Amino acid sequence: MPLWKFWKSLAVAAAGVTAGAVVVMRRSEARPDDPAAGDRWLTVTINRAPGDIQPEKLPPPLREYGDRIETRITPAPGDRGTELAVRLKESQDVAGSLPARLAGQDERQDLRRALREAKALLETGEVMRPDTPPTTHETPGGKLVGLLSRRAGGEGVL
Repeated sequence: MPLWKFWKSLAVAAAGVTAGAVVVMRRSEARPDDPAAGDRWLTVTINRAPGDIQPEKLPPPLREYGDRIETRITPAPGDRGTELAVRLKESQDVAGSLPARLAGQDERQDLRRALREAKALLETGEVMRPDTPPTTHETPGGKLVGLLSRRAGGEGVL
């Protein structure tokens, strides 16, 4: 690889990291750690009738939580399917804190990922995964995007 391409990809990666740090800092200032964050319901709207989803027959990603979660199933507004809401019965003290979220240690991230996978299973019968490897050339920018994609699963955004 020519040297200029290396420096270009390094500059792009550095710009991405800087932009990400700015976004995280602004979000943490605008929304300080909430002690009640662990008590909030995580909700998705599923394109299925309310009678099709039973609390005792949840998909495997949520079933693995067993009695550690509370489940609420209600019709979605405007007859647009079903709202499936879950929350942890007992949450750790670090839940929702910025350092725990950045380190991937917030237990709500795993529950959010399980809820999104359950939605996919209920609607389509499978959970879509990205192709691996996404490219044949490993670059610093590609590594950064891969890291952010893995973290995005727990936060629900990229």
